[in-house]
Amino acid sequence: MAVHGVEAMTITVEVNVTSQGQHYFIVGLPDNAVKESLQRVESAIKSNHYYMPRTKLVVNLAPADIKKTGSAFDLPIAIGTLGATEQLYHPEKLERFVIMGELSLDGEVRPIRGALPIAIQAKKENFEGLIVPAANAREAAMVGDLKVYGITHLKEVIRFFKDEADLQPTVVDIVREFSYRQNNFEVDFSDVKGQENIKRALEIAAAGAHNAILIGPPGAGKTMLAKRLPTILPPLTLPEALETTKIHSVAGKLPENATLVSRRPFRSPHHTISDVALVGGGGNPQPGEISLAHNGVLFLDELPEFKRSVLEVMRQPMEERKVTISRARIALDFPSNFMLVASMNPCPCGFFNHPDKECVCGPGIVQKYLNKISGPLLDRIDLHVEVTPVAFSELSAEKFYEKSFDIRRRVISARNIQAQRYEKMEGVYTNAQMSSQTLKDICAISESGQHLLKAAMEKLNLSARAYDRILKVSRTIADLSSSSDITAEHLAEAIQFRSLDRGAWGSSV
Repeated sequence: MAVHGVEAMTITVEVNVTSQGQHYFIVGLPDNAVKESLQRVESAIKSNHYYMPRTKLVVNLAPADIKKTGSAFDLPIAIGTLGATEQLYHPEKLERFVIMGELSLDGEVRPIRGALPIAIQAKKENFEGLIVPAANAREAAMVGDLKVYGITHLKEVIRFFKDEADLQPTVVDIVREFSYRQNNFEVDFSDVKGQENIKRALEIAAAGAHNAILIGPPGAGKTMLAKRLPTILPPLTLPEALETTKIHSVAGKLPENATLVSRRPFRSPHHTISDVALVGGGGNPQPGEISLAHNGVLFLDELPEFKRSVLEVMRQPMEERKVTISRARIALDFPSNFMLVASMNPCPCGFFNHPDKECVCGPGIVQKYLNKISGPLLDRIDLHVEVTPVAFSELSAEKFYEKSFDIRRRVISARNIQAQRYEKMEGVYTNAQMSSQTLKDICAISESGQHLLKAAMEKLNLSARAYDRILKVSRTIADLSSSSDITAEHLAEAIQFRSLDRGAWGSSV
């Protein structure tokens, strides 16, 4: 199997040994790692006292017009060579199995990337079984109705195909593995003292899958709050977990002996990240951070410090919920349906609009700092949340704060309302994904609401692009209160979350 993007395709390894000629050849567009496999295969076969031909050996990887990359072809090439030299009793048995694995020089089998998409494809093509390194067996065994054999050494595979030993398939309790970690988090919203308005904003963001940006001085709790957002998001469904696991498997981000990714991802790249590392790509295209955050949260701390070019490449994936990496021979799609949560200081010194400390930035510096974030990117962020420092009385108070579990129940309830609303709309699952046409039908507001929205846009100098965002957020607020209609109160709460659209930023509503 060869993995392209997050999907796998079957590669047939053909081995021919002839008595005429010398040297080993491998054909079928192999990269350097595949070409070098012949040296590893030769050493592994000889180390285990089997015969390696000294005549001409040709390995063909079909189809020949698809580029083959990585070291996972070592094991099938080794088994194919043993079959071609009649060292296996039943070489015809090979075609019923998918075999993948990297070999060490002594025959030990090392882990590979992309075991889950390989297992999915093997099941789709009705193979009898899949033989993979033991470290990847639990991951591949997530696919039901497919025998997955985890092996640690070349000898085990040889004995299996010589009928000298049986391999035991790896069995995983999918339900138990999937549900074990879903509700166990190391952090909780009850850890955060005060900041009730920020918690409310993140609850709205989670309920409607809205993007959000937190603006406030250093030490106000922006990062602490953002890291707790996954604890109130709805649990992953099994299809979401499989899709997320495929991406992490292809990227080589799954820990050893891992099964499913059971929690929504939380990715927090450093602001020095490159364009390719964020959106994906490279010579052998790999998923970037926005794809690793698929079905989860992408947190960009200190947003203005990111290179502008890095931020701009996110715009299209945020709208289409996928990123397409195009090369001369191939175009790959990586999913990228994520919630963007960003944080930033209000100015370079960090104390603009601070209640106690004075901002020392010169004239025009604040606006210049904010202008590092382009208008089109801000257009895709629904909630602009001002974070103020927590008072000493709040920090020192012995008070119990609401747990993530209770907030999560309200979020799940709101998501269920949206699931029913959009069940007949393809590709739309949450309020944040509504199109402009859908917005007109679903977010109708009363005449009094229209007057309130008009007055707010004029008085607060809100931009036209804020209009749709306010309606989407107000629809989510209505869902949280189980209201079928959007009331003036819902609109008023949504309006206050557009602070970066105001003419005089930082003023209160």
